[in-house]
Amino acid sequence: MGLVETPTTYRNYIGNWVESGTAAVFRVENPADTRDVIGFFQQSDEADVEKAVTTARAAFPDWRSTPAPQRGEFMFRAAQIIEDDFDGLVQLLTREVGKSLKDSRAEVRRTINVLRFLGGEGTRLAGETVPSWQQGVVAYTKRYPLGVVGVITPWNVPSAIAAWKIASALVAGNTVIFKPSSLTPTSSLKLVQAFVDAGVPAGVLNFVTGPGGKVGNAIAAHPDVRAVSFTGSNSIGSAINKVVTARGARFQGEMGGKNPFIVMPDADLELAVNDVIAGGLGEAGQRCTATSRVLVFEEIADKFTKMLVNRISSMKIGNPKEESVEMGPLADEGQMNTSLHYIEVGKQEGARLLCGGERLTEGDLAYGYYVAPTVFSGVVPDMTIAQDEIFGPVISVMTVHSFEQAIDWANNIRYGLSSTIYTNNYAKATEFIDQIQAGLTHVNMPTTYSEPQYPFGGIKATGLGGVREQGSTAMDFYTEWKTVYTKPKD
Repeated sequence: MGLVETPTTYRNYIGNWVESGTAAVFRVENPADTRDVIGFFQQSDEADVEKAVTTARAAFPDWRSTPAPQRGEFMFRAAQIIEDDFDGLVQLLTREVGKSLKDSRAEVRRTINVLRFLGGEGTRLAGETVPSWQQGVVAYTKRYPLGVVGVITPWNVPSAIAAWKIASALVAGNTVIFKPSSLTPTSSLKLVQAFVDAGVPAGVLNFVTGPGGKVGNAIAAHPDVRAVSFTGSNSIGSAINKVVTARGARFQGEMGGKNPFIVMPDADLELAVNDVIAGGLGEAGQRCTATSRVLVFEEIADKFTKMLVNRISSMKIGNPKEESVEMGPLADEGQMNTSLHYIEVGKQEGARLLCGGERLTEGDLAYGYYVAPTVFSGVVPDMTIAQDEIFGPVISVMTVHSFEQAIDWANNIRYGLSSTIYTNNYAKATEFIDQIQAGLTHVNMPTTYSEPQYPFGGIKATGLGGVREQGSTAMDFYTEWKTVYTKPKD
């Protein structure tokens, strides 16, 4: 037996690479095979957050005075550094998150695209010049950064989500305290390392790992943190929102989704089936934009579900380090147990289990958190699996009798993130776009599709703060306006 490599102990980045004052660390494992220890990270606490805020506050004046186009250049450099190590980052994401290699490549590419788009925002950080009512008065508006901001990110997209939050904040001229998920901090650390290697000045971006109850809460409660951008669960996001807004700071929350996928009678069923699988089972269903409710018209429901189950039965489930694997594990034991719990609830409430529904433990799968791709039919809106975000490989097929019923059932949910309809009827597609209650919508495209040059975010319980991420709106959350009136002296 060969030598086993000793896992690395990683440090925080607070002006430089430093250990936590707690002298404690936590372990990060490969969810596909928990015998594989990826590394150890700092078990930080409130004192570490205080150091990070102090460091970020000291770095803010110089960073604020750096011209915005120059701030954007750092994003371009970071994007190139990531692209130069593309394959290495793909392998890391697959090992740490459990994504298929295909899904990991998509995230690394998205990270690069996000950084390049947002780097360009440095040259587009514009105000307005508007004619005044008064003769001789010249008036205009300017954007200014807020100061120190907090970024708290989830485990399922640890590189791209962190990239679009951090890059928006930095290009706008803020300094950042970044807390990644404790499940996937290595992928987030590689992003931070890219910013450091790109030359972002010390103190401008600070990286602090540790439990949300200490690190996240300390960021949310700190009086010098002017804004917090969060992506994660509704329960945690709502709790952080109360802490942040109670002291008058800004909060931006992107949280749950329960995204509908309507299949009209005239749809291309093969395309629809493939995209339900891509949207609902890609990354084991662990995406806020994942397809979880498929609303199919009665006249095609049997044919569609048979095609869906047949296609899923041929999927290869296993360790995603293999190129042929289409779906890997869930992120940890908690996510696995949550999915298994909802599957049992679905059966108890009368939904018909068509396939899947169990943990996979054959051979080496016993060392990971695998759940078979699961499809229910006969699902109606008042069932728990039709209302709660499961965040796992569980798809609910709901049979509808009319377009009006499809829209009603699609909107009968507290979330409002993504949606799609598959049809060749332009009039119905347009009607769907107008009536669906979602921040993102699609026609003949998966619910998971998005591009960085367009705003991203949801309505209803999905989004808090009212300001979208990415796109032309990306800078709105991280800047404040100043209106200037000038008049030459008589």
